[in-house]
Amino acid sequence: MEIWAGSVAVVTGGASGLGAATAKALADAGLKVALFDLNEEAGQAKAAELGGSFHKVDVSDPASVKAGMDAVVDALGANPRVLVNCAGIGPASKTVSRGEPHDPAMFAKVVGINLVGSFICASEAAARMVAADPMAPDGARGVIINTASVAAYEGQVGQVAYAASKGGIVGMTLPMARDLADKGVRVCTIAPGLFLTPLLEGLPQDVQASLGAQVPFPSRLGDPSEYGKLVCHIVDNPMLNGEVIRLDGAIRMAPR
Repeated sequence: MEIWAGSVAVVTGGASGLGAATAKALADAGLKVALFDLNEEAGQAKAAELGGSFHKVDVSDPASVKAGMDAVVDALGANPRVLVNCAGIGPASKTVSRGEPHDPAMFAKVVGINLVGSFICASEAAARMVAADPMAPDGARGVIINTASVAAYEGQVGQVAYAASKGGIVGMTLPMARDLADKGVRVCTIAPGLFLTPLLEGLPQDVQASLGAQVPFPSRLGDPSEYGKLVCHIVDNPMLNGEVIRLDGAIRMAPR
């Protein structure tokens, strides 16, 4: 990670879960981290812990994202060289439930935050990366890492909106990488399986154990730090580009 030391990394959803673990991993690797989140209290605390900066940003709002990126420059002295999109929501609702159709506003909100929000942040960050000088002889200027989910491939009952949003992230990975290839910006996506994020931490211990037992090996829930490790490897490995990597212990989700 030598060439990346001292560079700025923006992590959306950085106040908790996979985002917070990613921010810590990048900070430990010597990058200056900026956290985007709507949870101001948790975000400020995490940023202080990591010696980085926090910015209250709505990823689905282009003006908010641009203002956040500008604030990153003011706080950390440079535009981002690394962007990791971890912000997302996952409310459950079936296509038809008790005879009623899925709330279209909820569907649009999930897609707006998870998919459109990832794209807005990626496009804004990429514009800043391509304007910067190369960091290496091969012309490397930056790395964008998006977060999909195994639900992109095996969405479960009640995950129609979530799976659609994550499938969209999978689908945009290669064309985005191709768009930015001649500009020295790489793009990859991680599709995590069952991880011990705040959503699962709120479940009873026996339920957590039951979910972990569904994972072939290792038969447990993933630790967010393991997601952070993969982020660092993608940043550091220049041949990883245009790829979606499942990080799931070989699980394949059942319908329920």
